[in-house]
Amino acid sequence: MNKPASKRVLIITYYWPPAGGPGVQRWLNFVKYFRDYGIEPVVYIPENPEYPLIDESFASEIPSDIKILKHPISEPYKLARIFSKNKTKQMSSGIITAKKQSAIEKLMLFIRGNFFIPDARVKWVKPSVAYLSSYLSAQNIDTVITTGPPHSLHLIGLQLKQKLHVRWIADFRDPWTTIHYHKALRLTKASERRHKEMEAKVLTSADTVVVTSPTTKTEFEIITDKPIEVVTNGYELSEEKEISLDKPFSIAHIGSLLSERNPKVLWGVLCELCKENPHFAENLQIKLAGAVSEEVLASISKYGLFEKCINLGYVSHTVARQLQRAAQVLLLVEKNSPETRAIIPGKLFEYLAAKRPVIALGPAGSDMEVIINETNCGAFFGYTEDDKLKEKILSYFNAYQQQALEVSSEGIEKYSRKELTRHMASIVHG
Repeated sequence: MNKPASKRVLIITYYWPPAGGPGVQRWLNFVKYFRDYGIEPVVYIPENPEYPLIDESFASEIPSDIKILKHPISEPYKLARIFSKNKTKQMSSGIITAKKQSAIEKLMLFIRGNFFIPDARVKWVKPSVAYLSSYLSAQNIDTVITTGPPHSLHLIGLQLKQKLHVRWIADFRDPWTTIHYHKALRLTKASERRHKEMEAKVLTSADTVVVTSPTTKTEFEIITDKPIEVVTNGYELSEEKEISLDKPFSIAHIGSLLSERNPKVLWGVLCELCKENPHFAENLQIKLAGAVSEEVLASISKYGLFEKCINLGYVSHTVARQLQRAAQVLLLVEKNSPETRAIIPGKLFEYLAAKRPVIALGPAGSDMEVIINETNCGAFFGYTEDDKLKEKILSYFNAYQQQALEVSSEGIEKYSRKELTRHMASIVHG
């Protein structure tokens, strides 16, 4: 019996190797496994992007014979760097805070929010539609997938659908107008209305919408009656050699830890435990890998924990996996806000693969709490549950002292990248 011919699909994404960070990993892995499920991917990316993070290690994961299309993009961040290099890098990463904004930052955010709707990559839409219209027609590709943020890429899918009547799948790695930083963009009423109109147009025009969390699905179901599928992020299966656990009682956070995700309740609990338990104080190590704000470091110092903290800065994905597997305890922190209930950080799934106990902090009703409880990989706490948090950390420390700190997670296989690709492929095949 002959193997059926593969279905060719165009994937439009901004983030692609050598980009670093979580934004690149979702579709890099779908592309890597699509052929196992009868899909031949063609990837369209910007030729000259302004990636805020670079991780060359991802390049080795691109299948060597995948067709990759590139087209130039015009971004405003080069000009913005004249005024503030650091703030520009943060803004291009989606790291936007409403706290302590300088005058220049307020101006940059106003321009970003009101002159570049929905985002700073919007000037790539028109040339991309022109370029891809010819390519799709010539190659007889009838299915297009767009992934955002940046959500301007969904406008490419929208126009290609209107022009060529292709089947279009819109993948939302994060929400649009309910994302946690949306209110910090200093939008005028007209701009806010324009964002919502665009969001509604995309959601009602796409043939299928894909989201990464149940909360986002619920929010979008109010706007559209189109099919909405939940396909979370996941972890990559690894054949890496066993790694020895850290000798100290290490609590490791992998990823950005910025001002609005500063877990003061945790620092307070660790401070108390250090004062009450000399053995705890002697063995505690706080390990941070990724961008860490000055406010977070100041809080760590305030609670007398600075000497117990190792701040590694940004590390490659390969090193991050090693740190996760070596840690005694893994820390997951999300901002204490209703807007972040839908955020399931990609590192949660990598934490599952690391098979180390997880301590998570986040808002009530968080989607990540459901996964933590479902997989039995650790414990989730709200920001007012300091007594319960303290009790759990102490129980982990006691197990560590007995060399018995382990986790018995269950049912994590469905979050492997390959299994998630099976789900995504079923959506593509319709």
